[in-house]
Parts: sequence; structure tokens; C-alpha cells
Amino acid sequence: MTRFVSTNRFSRRVFAALTVLVALTGFGVRPSAAADKILLNLEKDQLKFGFIKLTDCAPIVIAKEKGFFEEEGLQVEVIAQPNWKTLLDNVISGNLDGAHMLSGQPIAATIGFGTKAHVITAFTMDLNGNGITVSNAIWEAMQENDPSLATPTPKHPITAKALKPIVADYIAEGKKLQMGMVFPVSTHNYEIRYWLAAAGIHPGMYTKSDIGGRTDAEVELSVTPPPMMPATLEAGNIQGYCVGEPWNQQAVAKGIGVPVTTNYDVYKNKSEKVFGVTKKWADENPNTHIAVIKALIRAGKWLDQTDENGNLVNREEAARILSRPNYVGADYNVIKNSMTGFFYFQKTDKRAMPDFNVFFKYYCTYPWYSDGVWFLTQMRRWGQITEPKPASWYHQVAKDVYKPDIYLEAARLLIKEGFLTEEEIPSGTDGYKPVTSDFIDGLPYDGKKPIEYLNSHKIGNKDDASLASQ
Repeated sequence: MTRFVSTNRFSRRVFAALTVLVALTGFGVRPSAAADKILLNLEKDQLKFGFIKLTDCAPIVIAKEKGFFEEEGLQVEVIAQPNWKTLLDNVISGNLDGAHMLSGQPIAATIGFGTKAHVITAFTMDLNGNGITVSNAIWEAMQENDPSLATPTPKHPITAKALKPIVADYIAEGKKLQMGMVFPVSTHNYEIRYWLAAAGIHPGMYTKSDIGGRTDAEVELSVTPPPMMPATLEAGNIQGYCVGEPWNQQAVAKGIGVPVTTNYDVYKNKSEKVFGVTKKWADENPNTHIAVIKALIRAGKWLDQTDENGNLVNREEAARILSRPNYVGADYNVIKNSMTGFFYFQKTDKRAMPDFNVFFKYYCTYPWYSDGVWFLTQMRRWGQITEPKPASWYHQVAKDVYKPDIYLEAARLLIKEGFLTEEEIPSGTDGYKPVTSDFIDGLPYDGKKPIEYLNSHKIGNKDDASLASQ
């Protein structure tokens, strides 16, 4: 990577100010933040990024509030979006330069499910972070079906088995249980479907004529914006939902529902959100893109920083920043729960969950091809991809969307500057994580074998085994 001192005036001011500060004080700023700072020739230095009011927008918010964008010569405006569709549309139209996105959004857009546009990601924002909450009435009925749940601190993980008789009762009465998720290609949609199907409850199929995904459904899933989940549950329009924080903890705080599981138990350490831009934007602004990824990596590392005892040292500050009205806008104490490594399933059931939100460790920020392949298998499993595809197609789509080369270029600059070490980025990887069975049903997932994985599930589409070798 060629070193350039940026020629734009804003970057020169930042560089000069940092250099003077070091010269005058001799401490307080690492040399790498000034004399050794690699400022790129930015194609664009004033940017607008979108986000949804969830705690996992934190890397973008922290990169702005802690000055990491500014140190790269970037002036960034961070703008809340009303829903995921509007957010994606604004990125595609150019109203936004990039955004906090659902992991499924760049993939779905690129293959043409919904809006068609080539969207890429060079940065995974976080792992985990979601929960599945049911209403108090449904929780009480689940406890009746499984007396082991009728305790202030039931054993976790909690499967959907105790929900199955409730689903059957609803159907017998000519109704269906209603549950919310945030978007058709969201992790939340696939997680709640996975949780239900693992217990033998059919969550419905998408077809060419059924874009709502309710064909053969025993439980009906519908889209609800994240901040509206608690109010929609309280109104009785849905009996449960899958959403990110702080909207599960909000249900506990308000006494209107019980989170029964988190996605850490549905699929441990699964990627959750990504930073997405159009390929066109990335091609036109390569240096700017690298500078953005540099700032986001630093923000993720700051969020996961711990002391010598393993305690997260910056999360309370992050929670206070996120609680501001222009960001998540929820109560600080509600946001603080999961952000500081704890989760309330009930007011009587507070548990340490240090990995509920992961923003840097486990090589989380690296854009893994195997993450993209998993989302594609779920799109095919539930019919959003309507026709069978060969294994090679899954791998090619993942490579069209996930851009580890851009990530590594940014990371290597941070290593040269002293902000990262070699050990903090994956080396020698082919982009596929090791095989894992860390799912609520214990089924193994090998990102290199999408057809075999798809066919291992009892509920959902299955494809001809011969496609595995094509």
C-alpha cells in the first residue's frame, strides 16, 4: 500500500494539529497517531452514514465520537434511519455513503432478492446481540407445558419445545401465533426460524407468489421495526419477537415480556451486522473506503478493550453515548445491561454474558466468506432463493459481496501505525471458519459444504446432492 499524505485541507489540519500536540506535550498522543499516521489521498472526505437504533450500531457511533474517523481525515455525519428498507434504499441511491446493515442485506441486494444492486462489505460490525422474547402470557403457558421453566432461574438454553403445544392450540382455534422480526433478510428472521424449526415448528416458506413467507406456516412471522417491538408486543398484536438490543431488555424493564433465548445460544458467535456500501461507491472511493474501515476497526477494538481481569473497560461510556436521543435513545441502564456483559432474562434472572456483544475479538470484524454462505443457505432453506443452486454459486456470491482484501489493507496500515498487532488479524486464512456445531440443535456447519448443510435440516428446502460437486 502506497503511503500518501492527504492533500485535502481537513486531513492536513488534523495531521498538523496532532503533530503540534506531540511536539508541545511529549505525551498523551502516541507517536503513531501523528508522525507515523498514514493519511490516504481521500477521494471524498465528507460522508453520511446511516444506522438503525440498535446497540450494535456502536462501531459507527464510537468511530465518530472518539475521533477515529476524524484522525483518518474524515468528517462523518451519522444519521438514524426509520427502517432497514429505507436505509438500504438510501445507500443504493447515494443519499448515504454507507451504513450499518443487516448481514443479509448486501447478499440479498446483490442476488436480486428485493432491491437489486451490487452491495459489498469489507467489515463485520459485531457478533451475537439478539434475543427472542415472548409475552408474559406465552411464557406462563410455556411454564405450564414444561414445569422446569417455572423457576426464577430456569436452565438455559431454552428451546421452543414448550411452545409447540401452544402453537397447536392456536391452530385448533383457527388462529396462528404471531411473532415479529425486523426484516425478511435479517439475521433475526433466520434465527427465529431456526429456533422454531429446531423444535419441529414450521415457520413458513417463501415462494414466488408468497413474498411474506407464510406458506405452510404454523407460526406467522411479520416485520416490525426494532424500536416498535415492545409496544407492538404490549398491544397484543404479536406474541413474541426476535430483535437486537436494547429492545429485549426493554421488555423486561417494562414487565411486558420474557426473553427466552439469545442468538448466542441459537448460533454461537454468528455475525450480526456489517458495514455496507455499493460496489460503485467502493470503486470510486477506494482510499476513502480503506480509511473508513481503519476507523471502524479501531472502534471495535476500543469497544472490546478489557483490563487485566478481563473486565470491559469502555462499555459504560459507550452505553452513555448510545443512550443519547440522536443515537439509540433508550435508557442508559437498559442499554448498559447487555453492553457491559450481562443479560436479564427476567428481573429474577440476571446472567453474566460477556460475549453477548462482541465487536472485535474472535477476529469478528473480518469479513468471512463462510458467514455469507450461511446466510445464503438460509435464504435457500426458506425459499427466498427459489431455485436450486450449485455449491460453486454459494461460494462465488460470498466472494462477490465479502471483501477481505480491503479489510486486510486497512488492518495492515493500522499495524504499521501501531494500533493493531499481527496477532489481531487472521493470517493465512482462505476466508472460511472451521466447522462448528455451536447451534441450538447441534447440527454441524461447514461453510465449504453448503448443499450438505442445507440438506441436514428436517424442515425447509432440500436440493439434489449432486449440486455439492458443481
